[in-house]
Amino acid sequence: MAVKLIDKHAVDFIDKTLYSEVAADAAKAYKTVYDRSGAGSDFLGWLDLPEKYDRDEYVRVKAAAEKIKQSCDVFIVIGIGGSYLGARAAVEFVKSPLYNNLKKGTPDIYFAGKDINSAYMNELLMLCKDRDVCINVISKSGTTTEPSIAFRVFRELLEKKYGEKGACGRIFVTTDKSRGKLKALADEKGYETFTVPDDIGGRYSVLTSVGLLPIAVAGIDVDAMMRGAADAMACYGKGAEDNDCVKYATLRNCMYRGGRGIEILVTYDPALAMFNEWWKQLYGESEGKDNKGLYPSSVVFSSDLHSMGQYIQQGTRNIFETVMNIKADDSPVVIPDDPQNVDGMNFVSKKTLHYINENAFNATLLAHVDGQVPNVILELRDRSAYTFGWLVYFFELACAISGYTLGVNPFDQPGVESYKKNMYALLGKPGYEEERKALLERLG
Repeated sequence: MAVKLIDKHAVDFIDKTLYSEVAADAAKAYKTVYDRSGAGSDFLGWLDLPEKYDRDEYVRVKAAAEKIKQSCDVFIVIGIGGSYLGARAAVEFVKSPLYNNLKKGTPDIYFAGKDINSAYMNELLMLCKDRDVCINVISKSGTTTEPSIAFRVFRELLEKKYGEKGACGRIFVTTDKSRGKLKALADEKGYETFTVPDDIGGRYSVLTSVGLLPIAVAGIDVDAMMRGAADAMACYGKGAEDNDCVKYATLRNCMYRGGRGIEILVTYDPALAMFNEWWKQLYGESEGKDNKGLYPSSVVFSSDLHSMGQYIQQGTRNIFETVMNIKADDSPVVIPDDPQNVDGMNFVSKKTLHYINENAFNATLLAHVDGQVPNVILELRDRSAYTFGWLVYFFELACAISGYTLGVNPFDQPGVESYKKNMYALLGKPGYEEERKALLERLG
């Protein structure tokens, strides 16, 4: 088992009667997921994806990744939300947050279309200067503002640099299987296309072509990643009893019903910082609706112990922590001895950084529990592709169970559309004239 849940530092904070009630609700929610009888059940394609993914497209993804690795120095991934967070999380989790700075034999990977910032865009364009470039634009509709703008910029760059025909072989499109503006353009231009599945929402899509193409370009073993997810699927699909996904959903909902409104996802490895961001979208977008839901936050220790540590230790007691603790030490660094002991730190001489980090974890765990902050521990075996696949599946299934336990549809995101409509109106999109007028009056 690549991921193991430990709850002994959390259950003592929960009333036993409440735990029994919520556990029963979570078991029912588990059944709702597997019966496919709940709200949003038409977006459960991820549930058996590790077993039933499109093998033919999977082969094409790996072939395209090899082509990209051979033909470019810079690979630009264009997408927002679930269209980029999972892939970026995987690259940093398995490889390194310093991936682009390392000698690696694979292209540098940068992400565009995730914001609207001229300085960032100009810097990306400068990084592409005098270097060979390929791009992967990811959008189901092809009309989302941020990635659409970025795609215009980089398509123009490639067509000027290589000509329209040459650019065609460097543009890879991940979009709807048969409809949408981006699909129509890809067919017209002859871009190679991959599919955003109809039955998998963006935040659940990292193990589809949405995430797998950039992940494979980074040289990550996607076969191992899918094996990890498949083994997790088999492990957690045996029933609700003694199931860590059900247990995690139960703990989260007990904390929520008990008055703790904030969950902090903690890691002690900066390589997991972007995984934290993926997790925040998954849980924030899945549960934050109908005036309900835990607020998902995150920290990276030990660095954030010197900024957020004070609040977590002694601030408002409305928080709990879920801590991802990596057991393996794949890159040992030993602390040298200093005969003069100038800094007084010879008590750690000849110890590894991993050993010290593990003790930082244990020290903080006990301090925070003493400070009345419940801690749920997730032990991760290592930072391998296999463990990443397992962990993604764990959180996806637990999120679905937790959402149904909370009483919401964990697969829609109706609130996201509000800002989009306002932005279309303010930018003057045809058909939004009345809305534009009303918004401008409100803005003064």
